[in-house]
Amino acid sequence: MFLAHTTRVNHRYGAFALPLGLLAAAATITFSSAVKAASPTQPPAPQTCTTAAPACFTTFTPPGAAGTLTYYTSQPTPSFSAPTAALIALHGHPRDANRTFNAAISAAQSAGRLSDTLIIAPLFQVAADNASRCETPGAPAAQPGNIVWTCSSWMAGGAGKVASAPSITSFAALDALIDDLHQRYPSIKTITVFGFSAGAQTIQHYVGFANPSAAGTVRLRFVVSDPGTWLYFDAYRPQPPADPATCPTINTWKYGTDKLPANLGRTAAQARAHYAQAEVHYMEGALDTGDGRAAYYKILDKSCAAQAQGPYRLERGLAYAAYDRKLIAPHKNREVTVVPDCGHKVECVLPSPAARPVVFP
Repeated sequence: MFLAHTTRVNHRYGAFALPLGLLAAAATITFSSAVKAASPTQPPAPQTCTTAAPACFTTFTPPGAAGTLTYYTSQPTPSFSAPTAALIALHGHPRDANRTFNAAISAAQSAGRLSDTLIIAPLFQVAADNASRCETPGAPAAQPGNIVWTCSSWMAGGAGKVASAPSITSFAALDALIDDLHQRYPSIKTITVFGFSAGAQTIQHYVGFANPSAAGTVRLRFVVSDPGTWLYFDAYRPQPPADPATCPTINTWKYGTDKLPANLGRTAAQARAHYAQAEVHYMEGALDTGDGRAAYYKILDKSCAAQAQGPYRLERGLAYAAYDRKLIAPHKNREVTVVPDCGHKVECVLPSPAARPVVFP
C-alpha cells in the first residue's frame, strides 16, 4: 500500500551584551511588513487527504525496528499526480500530530502547493500507561506493535520499545521515514523537515545526527520553529550563570554535547560538522516571548541550563541563530523568519504568509 510584500532587513539585534560580538553579528531576520498575495489554491488530487481523519493515518516498519512508526499522510492511496516535494511536520510535546497535520495542509493549500507536495505528520507514540501527560484529543493512541517512547525520550533521540523489547532511536526513525518516502515517491526532489516547539527541539538536535540514505539524492532541508531550548556544540551561552558551578547540567545532552548518547552514531565533533553543512532555517513567532499566555510560559523550560540560553523562546532563537552564523556555519546564510502576530501556536506560525517561502521553496 502506498503511504499513501515581505521585506528582508539585516538587524543588529542588541538584546544581550554577548562576548565575541555574536548578536552584533546577528542573523538576518525576515519580518513580514505586508502580505504577498498567495498563489491560487490548486485543487487536490482525488485521493488527497485534507484533514487528519482516520483514513489518512498509516504505519510503516522501519528497518531493524521490529515495530511500526505511525503518521498522517496527505496521500494514503496512490495519486494521479506524482509529488515533487514532501513536507514532514513534527508535533510538539502533547504529540498533537493531528493539529500539526491540519496546519501543514492549510499551509500547503494557502501556498497553492498541495497538489505537488506530500504532507506527512509523524506521531511518536507513547504507551497508554505513560501518555496522560503528553496526549492530545483526537490523536490516535498507541496500538500493539507500535514503537513507543516516553513523553520526553523521543525529543532527544532516545530509543523506543516494542512491547518490552528495545527498538530504534527517534532519530533513526526519522532517517527511515525520509528513506521510505524517497523510495515510494521517487519523483520527490526536495524534502523539508519542519518541527514546532518540542518537535523543533527534536529536529534541531537531529540535524547533526541525520543519516538518511536519501540525503545524497534529494535536497534535504530543516526548518526549526519556536523550540524551548537548543543544542549548543561548545561551552558558549548567551546568558551564562555568574558561577558555572551552580549549573552543572549546562552542557549536558540535550542542552550541549556532554554525555552524548553513543547510540546516536556520531561524536560531538562529527555532529557539529554535519550541522554546519546542513540546510537549516530558523523561524520564531513574534509573540513567543514574555510570560504571557500567547507564549505558553508555564510550559517553558526554566532550568538553569535553559535560562543560560535566554529568557524566552524568541530571544533564545535569535541568540542561537547569531551563535550559528558566527561560530558554527559562517559560510551559510542562516536566516531567522519572525512571524508577525503569532505566539506559540503551530496553527498560526506554519500557515502564515511569512512562512511560505521558507517551508515551500
